[in-house]
Amino acid sequence: MRSRKAIAMLAAPLLGVLSLAACTGSGTSDDVEAVSIDQDWSKAEPLTVDVFDGVANYNGIQGGWFGKIVKDKFNIELNILSPNVSGGGDTLYNTRVASGELGDLIIVGKGKQADELVEGGLMLDASPYYESMKNVSGYDTAVQHLNEGKDGVYAFPTMMSSIKPTETSDGVEPTFGPYLRWDYYADAGYPEIGTLEDLLPVLKEMQDAHPKADNGKPTYAMSLFKDWDGNVMTMAGQPPALYGYEHMGFAESKADGSDDHGVLDSGSQYVRALKFYYEANQMGLVDPESTTQNYDTMFAKYQSGQVLLSWWPWLGAAAYNTEENMAKGKGFQIVPMQDQKILSRGADVYGSGLVFGIGSKAEDPARMAAFIDWLYSPEGVESNSSDNAGAGPQGLTWEDGADGPEMTEFGRKALLEGGGEELPAEWGGGTYKDGGSTLNMSGVLQNSEDPRTGYPYNYKFWPSYQKTAVNPLTEDWSKKMGGAKTPMEYLQSKDQLLVAPGASFTTPTDSSEIETLRNQVKATIVEHSWKMAFAKDEAEFDALLAEMQETANGLGYEKVLEVDLASAKSQNEAREAVANEFG
Repeated sequence: MRSRKAIAMLAAPLLGVLSLAACTGSGTSDDVEAVSIDQDWSKAEPLTVDVFDGVANYNGIQGGWFGKIVKDKFNIELNILSPNVSGGGDTLYNTRVASGELGDLIIVGKGKQADELVEGGLMLDASPYYESMKNVSGYDTAVQHLNEGKDGVYAFPTMMSSIKPTETSDGVEPTFGPYLRWDYYADAGYPEIGTLEDLLPVLKEMQDAHPKADNGKPTYAMSLFKDWDGNVMTMAGQPPALYGYEHMGFAESKADGSDDHGVLDSGSQYVRALKFYYEANQMGLVDPESTTQNYDTMFAKYQSGQVLLSWWPWLGAAAYNTEENMAKGKGFQIVPMQDQKILSRGADVYGSGLVFGIGSKAEDPARMAAFIDWLYSPEGVESNSSDNAGAGPQGLTWEDGADGPEMTEFGRKALLEGGGEELPAEWGGGTYKDGGSTLNMSGVLQNSEDPRTGYPYNYKFWPSYQKTAVNPLTEDWSKKMGGAKTPMEYLQSKDQLLVAPGASFTTPTDSSEIETLRNQVKATIVEHSWKMAFAKDEAEFDALLAEMQETANGLGYEKVLEVDLASAKSQNEAREAVANEFG
């Protein structure tokens, strides 16, 4: 399953100050004539399209059933260029920007990154095509807001929805949460968990009682990876969300605006998370391959039952909660941690922090515009599902039923049994899981209503799914959680959810000085954070913390933090304004 990492934590890479030196031009012209995209693109000349995708976890040609749909509709092959897979960091981005061509299609962060691409002439003004982009123009208010102050339509918002910004956009599961192997937690007697640190003895008991997975390999309470590290160590950025905190660069901010401070403060939730990992490792609870493995390797371990804790339902549950496992009472469920106040983001009125764009040197920009527009159509939304709640294409995984949409027999196997089901040849062959969209970003939120059915795209809201979703795992969980039917219902009933209004705040572009300082500082923060998690003893942990703080300060951390704290304050003001206007 594709992760929702872009929503959860990914900070878009920053553009090197020298990268735009080789680029000139605006990517547009003063006189714009409308160009229609309404044609049968399947009869166009074959075309391979380079897609620079800042949040993709795959590199190469998009294949499988999604690739076949795109090929049949547009006669294009998508060649995904992923910085996450190509060594991480900004290298691929800056190299391609310096060459003057980032990609034919572009998925990057809005604000800093998109603005610099427009200024550098690497992103095309799509104004000539916008009039005939009937699907995306349904979100015209967001499109205009996103391109405010520019001389055209360069970028298109993502994760659009009609849901109120003060309402959670998470559906039946929060984005973050303490998800444990519930069957092992039950075996331990459902021990009380007061705080984050109380998870450790519980996990120790679970791991000791179940030292090996069904495949005979060792189990670990937790398994980490480095692929998504940015301003901070991403895996240490997740526990703060259990207490309503998020990271704005080097600022750690509570989503209600009540607290802002630096991530390197000794009392920060980030440092607390590092101490949590350190203590876990001292107890033998951390997978020793955490420092070298990538996301895909880690995901496979979840699938085989080798990991017991997941901060995200779209990791542990998506990988392990197959119908077969749940029928045996096995799987991940959120546990009742007494002091949690979990961060949940409201639906963004103006879209998420990422945008779609067309490269200024795209060979067939009209076809690129048509493809982007299709991503906002019902067919495009369902086909480009980027998380474990996406229903997939009609006719393959679901169909209209007497009481609304319902999964096909193939759909139940594909969506609920890990995605290993083989597809019919007419759908491209291969497995469903491997053939899904690798874009990892949607134009429309899955919780939005599908106009064809009157129900959300997210199949977990379908009455037909909910009737058949009861199993020994969910029954036991519901019984212990006061009769709640879903994690979201439980959290809301306990007032353990902190919704940050969806203000679609755009972080101001860093000055060249701040950008240079930030890149230096984040490198040392990430390096020291991993060392702290695996420190040999508490004395070394404390010494590394002091060294990280001193080194970061010497590199300009305080100066960058001042900027980030100002941005955090501005974001909270924007949230308050949106809540007052739309809430």
